[in-house]
Amino acid sequence: MFVRPEDGALRILPWPSAAAIGFGLLESTGLYEPLSARVLDGEQMHPTQDQRVTDALHTGSTKPIWNAKGKELKPQFFPDQLSSILGMTLAPPQAHATALLFPRVDKDANPQLAEAPRTLEEDDFFTSKTEDRYPDIFRLAPDKAAPATDLADRLSLLPRRALVLNHDSRAVAELLSKTAEGLLSE
Repeated sequence: MFVRPEDGALRILPWPSAAAIGFGLLESTGLYEPLSARVLDGEQMHPTQDQRVTDALHTGSTKPIWNAKGKELKPQFFPDQLSSILGMTLAPPQAHATALLFPRVDKDANPQLAEAPRTLEEDDFFTSKTEDRYPDIFRLAPDKAAPATDLADRLSLLPRRALVLNHDSRAVAELLSKTAEGLLSE
């Protein structure tokens, strides 16, 4: 997503990029079979999806697929497919940032707030030097690796929480709801 200072607030603009969702999450939420059926019926997935993932969707396999660097390869969705295939409600066309969450997934941990919230880092920002899948043809992204802008300063003033999440979607949802309620009441 894009965030920009606007009229004294931090406006969030949706970023229409591909979304990757792993086989395990799709299967545990009951969404793998409908996705596999759609692919078998000819549904075209995002072109960044690895052919091995497409093959697995054709055969009904939910076994994780790893690349040579140890990264899991996942089904890649166009933004509209999140709604049309998975039934997800997409974010409103605009919103305002009021807090920051820094999640970390540890499948063996209990969902919880981390001891200390982390600060914004250079890697938290999209720049033309860090994102090569979507070239900055309109020259909208900053050229510098670290944003020396009003945006970084404003974001650093927002309340923030670091979270440890696991694969228990109900427990994670409960923690996220509780954390959001706490942040909104500050």
